[in-house]
Amino acid sequence: MTAKKIAMVTGASRGIGKATALALADAGFDLVLAARTVSDTNRAKENVIGANGQPLPGSLEQTETEVRAMGRDAISVPLDLLDRASIDQAIKQAKAHFGQIDVLVNNAIYQGSGLMADFLDDDFEGLEKTFQANVLSQAYIVRALLPDMLKRGNGIIVNLTSNAGMMDPPLKLAEGGWSFAHGATKAALHRMVGILHLEYGDQGIRAYNLEPGLVASESMVAVLGETSELEKMGVIPAPVTVPAAVIKWLCTEAEAKDMGGENIFAQSFCKKRQLLSGWPQ
Repeated sequence: MTAKKIAMVTGASRGIGKATALALADAGFDLVLAARTVSDTNRAKENVIGANGQPLPGSLEQTETEVRAMGRDAISVPLDLLDRASIDQAIKQAKAHFGQIDVLVNNAIYQGSGLMADFLDDDFEGLEKTFQANVLSQAYIVRALLPDMLKRGNGIIVNLTSNAGMMDPPLKLAEGGWSFAHGATKAALHRMVGILHLEYGDQGIRAYNLEPGLVASESMVAVLGETSELEKMGVIPAPVTVPAAVIKWLCTEAEAKDMGGENIFAQSFCKKRQLLSGWPQ
């Protein structure tokens, strides 16, 4: 009998996180679903508002229902990247339910004041919160799970990175570019995978940077609009199922074992391997 594999996905209430959870469930994983928004009636204060003036749709409860409908086990754990106690409790709940976590997908990021703020217009606290959530808390989660992975001699860590951490924006912030806080925190997170691979790759740890590219998630549309300036420049957003399909591939295919430490560009990777039926059209 094949042992169960458990994946923890942060930011699993919507967008890339939810799509990834469903893709991994399809591959036979049981899921630890983590985010701030637990249900429609137990909703964290949302920092991204849709065009209708309402919080974005989606919750852990909805994702869990869909995962269970696929025949997999799942638990929803509240997790706030700015609240270390909530991170500790989420991991405690996950281990109590499943015993171990084999895959970590670090997808959640801070969605609040400071993330996409002008360098001088926002208060410094916004910048500090962005670094806390997008760098320090991601490292904190990895440090909490890595020792058990090393004891078992296997584990997979996927960090969602961004071109924003590798290059300067093509446009000013007000015209659809990105902020210093976003680019700098993604650049810092980007450095983790190479270190993990170098230090622990020979002990069964596989770590990947996954760059999703421009993706038509609910939060992207809310922030950049139905047709962003980047789209007008010819950058066509992919559906959230594209990075999800690549993460599924990295967690299941034997060939991925030789790619630890690499930076995976989801859209070109998915297209080359034809991982998603019907995409690109």
